[in-house]
Amino acid sequence: MSKRRPSGDGMVRKRSDGIWEGRIVAGHRRDGRPIFKSVFARSQKELIPRLNALKETYAGIELTEESGTTVGAWLYRWLEEYKAPMIRSSTVKNYKRCIDSYLIPRVGQKLLTSLSSSDVQKMYNELKRCGRVHEHPEQGHGLSAAVVRSVHMVLHEALNDAQSMGLIAVNPTVGTTVPRACHKENRVLLHQEIDALLRTVKGDALWYDFFCTEIYTGMRRGEICALRWEDFDGNAGTLHVRRTVRYEDGKEIVGDTKTEEGNRKIVLPQTICKLLSARKENAYGAWIFHKPTDPSRPLDPKAAYGKLKQILKKAGLPELRFHDLRHTFATIAASNGIDPKTLARILGHTNAAFTLDTYTHVTGEMQRNAAKVVGAMMTDLLGKELEPWQKENQAKE
Repeated sequence: MSKRRPSGDGMVRKRSDGIWEGRIVAGHRRDGRPIFKSVFARSQKELIPRLNALKETYAGIELTEESGTTVGAWLYRWLEEYKAPMIRSSTVKNYKRCIDSYLIPRVGQKLLTSLSSSDVQKMYNELKRCGRVHEHPEQGHGLSAAVVRSVHMVLHEALNDAQSMGLIAVNPTVGTTVPRACHKENRVLLHQEIDALLRTVKGDALWYDFFCTEIYTGMRRGEICALRWEDFDGNAGTLHVRRTVRYEDGKEIVGDTKTEEGNRKIVLPQTICKLLSARKENAYGAWIFHKPTDPSRPLDPKAAYGKLKQILKKAGLPELRFHDLRHTFATIAASNGIDPKTLARILGHTNAAFTLDTYTHVTGEMQRNAAKVVGAMMTDLLGKELEPWQKENQAKE
């Protein structure tokens, strides 16, 4: 029986065609036979640095027969065995759509160990330029930067796990250039627009209560639709956000909040506390906001979005995403002195920095207040040293 060659063991030879080959053992098959990786050069002097770099790349790596699988086979296995048990079914569908539509046609047949950064970069560039099957009126056949970034995210995550398992030595998505996503600017409703929205729906008890609660609390769409009466404490004036809901094929799927921080208690404004208390007196079932046709079931978040579109059109207001109502609440709260940490807790965010970066416009009034704070701080720090500057400015005036 032949002796098992250790991983990292290498050799150099000159082939019959004059090309120099450097080869190392990068792993072993189940029967003990070695798995080789090679580099090539026109001279031995040129080959040695490449061979040393190859050894460094595969140091500590033990490839197996599974390393010989294709990118496509690994992506399907990864999604089924590693991701599906950990994420929502709707997210699994999105991942599979990304794999089927964009990754399999372009890199699915490549061997996992042969996929290079240049292959990945070429794919990203191609998707950005002509990745769309049906022409878009604005983008033509090119995919948006956001879609290309989502493709990158799926591939990067799958190859990270492959690297952790020793199936590949390096993740070829690392170091590639991904288009910067151009996010649509969040829109904040003005006070008169909020009034117009609520006036339009004033006669409908369900939708008026629903949109009032949303505007005054900034909850996510799935969260507000999943509220039950057990979550409302009229005496304490609080709402406990502890679940989310979505509908798939006509069936409601109730699950946990988006993050651990999403499970939170919100102290309600007096207006909303009175509104919900009055609503509770005529409640039909367990859900605070139920389906209009079936009080035993929670409101469908998609129906809430559709209703918002109808209200905006009827009120003569511009197009909005439902998420802009959450953004409106956050911006108004920040403009009226709610500190970032408190606002982050209300919105269910992990940290205050994310809250400020994502949801709050820096209004003119906020800028003026900031200038006053900085001015007072500088006076406290520098004291009379500022007086010459102040007198000079006064003289110019």
